[in-house]
Amino acid sequence: MNFLADESCDFRVVRALRQARHDVIAISEIANRMDDAAVIDLALRERRVLVTEDKDFGQLVHAHGHASRGVILIRYPASLRTTLSLDIVKLVEQAKEHLGKSFVVAEPGRIRTTRLPRPNRRPDV
Repeated sequence: MNFLADESCDFRVVRALRQARHDVIAISEIANRMDDAAVIDLALRERRVLVTEDKDFGQLVHAHGHASRGVILIRYPASLRTTLSLDIVKLVEQAKEHLGKSFVVAEPGRIRTTRLPRPNRRPDV
């Protein structure tokens, strides 16, 4: 699968996804301080699922109806990050058919998945 890792994403997740043979572009490697709307637009244009720890993307997708190819929002506290990378790789393997049309919140021991809302705005793709 193809992913775009937001700057806020723990880089261990990026490495683990790459090691599992997924194509991952990390914003921290290509364009520091990119605006959230520009990040989600890039993920849409590149047909990539966005991986982030920034709750603002939930606002963009759900409240503002921004178009998306899927989002994985990671909500792991610092004290429970030992399994984070493996948990995300496992999530991707188990839910790969649905990730491109879902907003997924990954928490320790809990995964919440909602279907992406119909976009109010669609950038030029």
